[in-house]
Parts: sequence; structure tokens; C-alpha cells
Amino acid sequence: TWKWVVGPMFLYLCERLVRFWRSQQKVVITKVVIHPFKTIELQMMKKGFKMEVGQYIFVKCPAVSKLEWHPFTLTSAPEEDYFSIHVRIVGDWTEGLFNVCGCDKQEFQDAWKLPKIAVDGPFGTASEDVFSYEIVMLVGAGIGVTPFASVLKSVWYKYCHDATNLKLKKIYFYWLCRDTHAFEWFADLLQSLEAQMQERNNADFLRYNIYLTGWDESQATHFVVHHEEEKDVITGLKQKTFYGRPNWENEFKTIAGQHPGSRIGVFLCGPEGLADTLNKQSISNSEADPRGVHFIFNKENF
Repeated sequence: TWKWVVGPMFLYLCERLVRFWRSQQKVVITKVVIHPFKTIELQMMKKGFKMEVGQYIFVKCPAVSKLEWHPFTLTSAPEEDYFSIHVRIVGDWTEGLFNVCGCDKQEFQDAWKLPKIAVDGPFGTASEDVFSYEIVMLVGAGIGVTPFASVLKSVWYKYCHDATNLKLKKIYFYWLCRDTHAFEWFADLLQSLEAQMQERNNADFLRYNIYLTGWDESQATHFVVHHEEEKDVITGLKQKTFYGRPNWENEFKTIAGQHPGSRIGVFLCGPEGLADTLNKQSISNSEADPRGVHFIFNKENF
């Protein structure tokens, strides 16, 4: 038995040593941004840190807890000179991080007063393959929208730098959330991308659909009254917000009809139930003919 155990244990110990060494490297918090609804953005720098889109890191703040590590998706792009995470205050640890960063104070905080942070990672996810396709469907549910902040930022940087060499030609983005106000920082990102794409006369490059799943009678009435306005009254975007849930069968059939003979990457960050639905639709809407349309499903569950 020991012959079968020693090898895996040795590899495990090596991995733990590497992760411990990485977690001891110095991390500098360069900026703390407070977003609405108690969401903070930490922008950090670390020597030798390299990331890809959609990856995540483990974060420890000894001032809050000396033992706890928490995973957070990176919301920055590899092209930026820093890496960032968005943290929503929903528990004791995040509340403690909010306080030690001075976000509970009104006055400006000096950088040297910010707490020490340990970072382990980054670690890979399926979202890294997004640039392997010409057509992609990105589906984010609730907090699962955070990996696509990194993806969309990186797409924009690549598009501005050298659009001719960018394999990705069309993005269909779906955002399902109960309350968009909880993620106003992401709506701001979409607004920025929308404006910049229009300036370059390529507004069709990114097509996004926002579905508000947690709506009530008063919201529906408000939507009907303001539907004809140029911008959506909830997000401020030109694309109107939908209420309820998307009809995935119709969405897949429409996209398949617009891109015959294409390999379409479907990327999800969301619950297992939605993953099952998208996987079934990807299979049923893919053609048997190798020259036909094919949907390739990739998921990241939480």
C-alpha cells in the first residue's frame, strides 16, 4: 500500500509548499473603490503575477482572520497593469474586510493604512478558452457575471489594439439576475463598452440581453410606462431589460440560423440547474454533419 500512497502524497506536499510560497509573496493594494450596495473593488499588484481571463484567486486578510482563505474571481483584464476583485459585503469575513479597508469611514484613507493581503493563484477556469471561437455565448447568473467582466475587458483591449488578428467576431452575452442594482458596477462596464463600440461603428460586435428574474407587479408597470424611452430605466443601457427568464430553445435556434457551419462556444458561470439546460440545448441544436453548426458547452458552477 505504501508504494501507491507515497507518490501522490509527495506530489500533494510539493503543491502545498508551492502554494505556501506563493501566498507569502508581497501584495500591494493600490486602490479601493466603493461601489453601490456595499460592493468594494480591490485593485492590487504582485511581482510576477500573470493571469488569463476568467481565472480566480484565493485571498486571505490576516487582519480579519489568520486562517480563512476565500475564492474570488478576477475582474481585471490581463492587459491591465493591476489585478482586481469585486467583493460584495454579505457575511462576517467580507464585513471585516470592508471595515479594515476603511470603507466605513467618510474621510480619505492613506495607502499605508490598508491591511496586508495574501493571494494564492491564479487558478484556471473554462472561460480561458473564449478566444478559441469566432462566435461565443456568455451566460452569467447573478454573481456568476464576474468572470465575464474580465473577458469583456480583455476583448475590448484586444479589439482596440489589433482587431484584424482577433479571432472572436461576435459575442452574445446573457445576464440573469434578480436585482441589477446589486451589480451596478457591471452595468457601468457594459455602458462603457456600448459607447466605445458605437464610436467605432461596430455596435453589433457585442449583443447583450439582461433578464431581471426577481420582478414584481410595480416593476412591470414601471417598465410598461417607460418602455419607449431611448435608454433602459433600470440599467441606463440602450438595450432594454427583459423580465422573466429567456426561452433558451429559441435563443439557440436563432443563433444557429445566423451562423451556419460555425463552432459556437457556450460559456456559463451559474447554478447546476441552468448548466443542465444549456448542455441539453447545446447537444440538441448541434448538427450531426461535421460541416454544420456545433455548440461547445463549457461551465463553471458555484
